[in-house]
Amino acid sequence: MSTHSSGNALVVPADEAETVGLADGGAFRLLADGDATDHALGVNRLSLETGADGARPHYHARSSEMFYVLDGAARFLLGERLVTVDGGGLVVVPPGLPHAFGAAPGATTDLLVVTAPGIERFGYFRRLGRIARGEEAFEGLLPEQERYDVHFVDDALWRSDRAR
Repeated sequence: MSTHSSGNALVVPADEAETVGLADGGAFRLLADGDATDHALGVNRLSLETGADGARPHYHARSSEMFYVLDGAARFLLGERLVTVDGGGLVVVPPGLPHAFGAAPGATTDLLVVTAPGIERFGYFRRLGRIARGEEAFEGLLPEQERYDVHFVDDALWRSDRAR
């Protein structure tokens, strides 16, 4: 993988992107971490199987997050709203807004996710993979919230929506 530094482009060939498998057959494709882009942005691709959860309710204090739905349909919690976004749709979440996402009920989804500025989060995604596969407890991630700029919140609306 080519790395980025001032004045150089970052190129990530498809066969060089790390894949982190999830328990349900979904996967993260780790494309560009913050350190590879001089912290300009971070990029990953997330594929989720039918109705699978993507992320619990959380917010980012320092970064915006963009979701482009490549295929399928995704369900989002955005503050106090629930929305379903089909393939070709875009969601941009500003810093501080609690949000969550997953595949819409009855649908798979494939998301391109970009954070700006780029926080180093590949370690976070690797841990999420281990958590999803039952190899690590979610509670072990809680002390890392500041490091990864992922601050978890409880949300009754999201719990209720995902329980259906």
